[in-house]
Formats: sequence, C-alpha cells, structure tokens
Amino acid sequence: MLSEPRLSKISFSDRTNWKLTQNRFTQALEEVRAAGTTVLDLSVSNPTRAGLDYDASAILASLGSERSLDYDPQAKGLLFAREAVASYYRDRHARLDVAGVSTDRIILTASTSEGYSYVFKLLCNAGDELLVPKPSYPLFEFLADLQDVRLVPYPLIYDHGWQMDFHSLEKAVTERTRGVVIVHPNNPTGSYVSTAELAQLNAFCRAHALSLIVDEVFLDYNLDSNAADTTAADPKHASFITNHDVLTFTLSGLSKISALPQMKVAWVVTTGPEDTAAEATARLEVIADTYLSMNAPVQWALPVLLEQRQSIQAQLMSRVRANLVELDRQLAQQTVCERLSVDGGWYAILRVPVTRSDEDLAIDLVRKKSVIVHPGHFYDFPSDGYLVLSLITPPAEFSEGIGRVLGYLNSVA
Repeated sequence: MLSEPRLSKISFSDRTNWKLTQNRFTQALEEVRAAGTTVLDLSVSNPTRAGLDYDASAILASLGSERSLDYDPQAKGLLFAREAVASYYRDRHARLDVAGVSTDRIILTASTSEGYSYVFKLLCNAGDELLVPKPSYPLFEFLADLQDVRLVPYPLIYDHGWQMDFHSLEKAVTERTRGVVIVHPNNPTGSYVSTAELAQLNAFCRAHALSLIVDEVFLDYNLDSNAADTTAADPKHASFITNHDVLTFTLSGLSKISALPQMKVAWVVTTGPEDTAAEATARLEVIADTYLSMNAPVQWALPVLLEQRQSIQAQLMSRVRANLVELDRQLAQQTVCERLSVDGGWYAILRVPVTRSDEDLAIDLVRKKSVIVHPGHFYDFPSDGYLVLSLITPPAEFSEGIGRVLGYLNSVA
C-alpha cells in the first residue's frame, strides 16, 4: 500500500520575515471600536477624511482627458506632467534660482515609497547601508528590507529645538554606507535641516562619497511664515533641489502637497555634480522603464491636481495653526507635560511623565478615554515619554481629545 505523499512546507524569503500579528495598541483599538464606542482620533493622517473642502468638480474633470486613451510609455513620465512638476518648484521658490529645474532630471513614480525603492536599487548592493534619522518615519525599515539594505540610525537631538548629531553620523558611517536619508521637515518632529546643517551634510557626504536622499513631502507646511514664497522667511525652508554640491535625490508628491494621496503621483528629482547626476538619472530611467508604473489619466491631470494645493494648503495650515494654539492653551493650564518645538508638518509631540511604556499609555487612553494618539516608539523615539498628535484633526474633535488626554495625564501623574 502506497503511503500518503509528504507535503513540503513552502518557504518564503528572509526579507519578508516580519512579525505579522497585530500589536497590542491595534488590538485594543479594534476591541474598543467593536464595542460600539465612539473614538476621538488624534492620529489622523488621511487628509481626504479630515473634513477638508476639495474642488471635486475640477479634480474629477481633470481625469477625463481623451489623451488618456493613447498609450505613450515614457519611462520618466509624460513630459507634460514633468513640466507641471518643474513649474511647481519654480512657483514655490520665486526668490531662488530654480529656473533651471530640468524636466530631464525628474522621474515620476506612483508614490514616494516607490521613489525610495528606485533610489535604494540605484545606490545599494545587498547588505549595503543607509544612514536614517531617529526619530522618523516608520516605513523605512520595510522599504529597506525589500531591497536587502541595512539601515543604520543617527539621532536627532532635542535641545530647545531639533538638531542633527554629526558626531553620531561620523561614528555610524562605514565602508558599506552609500547615503544619508533626510526628512525635510522631519516626520514627526517637524524640524527642517538648517542652512548650517546643510553645509555640514554636504561636507560629510563629500568626505565619504555618499549621496543624499531627501524626503520633502511636508516641505510646504512651514509654520514659520505665511508668505507665498516659503523661502522668504528663512532659506532653510528651501527645497533640496537647489543642492548641487553632492548627488541629491529629492522626493515629493501629491499625497501631501495637494492632500491627494489616492491620486498616486510622486517624483524623484536628481541634482548634484553634472556628470554624476546625469549618470544617476540614466540608471534611474532604466529602473523606471522596467516597471512603467505611472498611469496616463493622473499624468494628464497633474497640472490641475497640483493647482489644488493653493486651496488645500491654506485650509490645512489654518487648521494646524489653530490646533497648535488650542493645544498650547490647554497645556498652559497644567504642568505635567509639554509640547516640543515644531517648525513644520502636520504633527506635534508631547513630552509626558514616564509612568509606564508609551504603548501602555496609548492603550490606556484608547480604553479609558476613547482617544487615539500614537506612542513615540512608533517613530523610534529613543526612550519612553513621548506621544505624537496629528494637527489636521478637525478642531472640535482635537480640542475635546486633548482635554481628555491632558486630564488623564494629570490624574495619573
């Protein structure tokens, strides 16, 4: 009698060996929602569900171009769309010499995540390293895993504002290091790279033959100025597309610029020494040509979609500033916690008493006060004692939620 065939277990790549179970915070949140409890969300990141007033007719009409019926597979993206991106930078930096922003150095991608993957592929062999800020965006680890790249953190130091720790950068660099990741302004700290730090960064990269990879998705949300030219108050708010000292890859897109993440349009702009930047762009073009991820309707719609930033950014900046004022008003009535300095972006950081882990505190706030905040460890803060709040939460919900958070913190301090 023949025995049953033995089934072999399918194996998966080591690069996908992630912990796939829910964390305790998400489990607690789902339990509270399943019980029918209304929860105030102070972690809102999706602008399309934040009560903003979009020009729906203009947005939808822009997607109906008959030109979308023609297939024109341009690896960098349609020239028409790349010209719209170049125009955005010229408009944004009216006082800077960016008239020479070349469409040839712009490559469109479906997301900044895809842009990162292209640049990681370009710069790194398996096992090579990139220096990344800490605290910062939690997606970097997954993007690096998928490219077999190792991330080495360098700290941002808080002392009446956030600064880069160049001593730690020097200690972190090795012969396998290929680049430095910058988030400008950082998510969630809201800190821009200062002009002095940029000079040090360029010197550091030249000394070690490194590239800069710069995420600027929150660049336009500068809390220091109301000026239309956002570089007017301080050149530190300028885009890194003006940086030609070292090979620089600047990433941005519609997700934050026009608060349209669902439209899936982003880009990589390559600048730097001419010969090196030209070769990098040629190699990136081959990578992009391999995937051809961009679709025609959003490319033809891009000028209109970028124009939406005029209205949307004004709404968001008004809300962010109003919520900051309300946060500071309520903080002034207590002494247990404080807000850290923020220069830009959509988030604020509370420094709170360390009576338990940040995750335990966030879980207690969900279960006992029906309020969602993010624990600092989601963003790789070096220690407990930090909560991250979204400033684009609708104002009434934000005010009520902050009241509950501060009331709870004061009751358990």
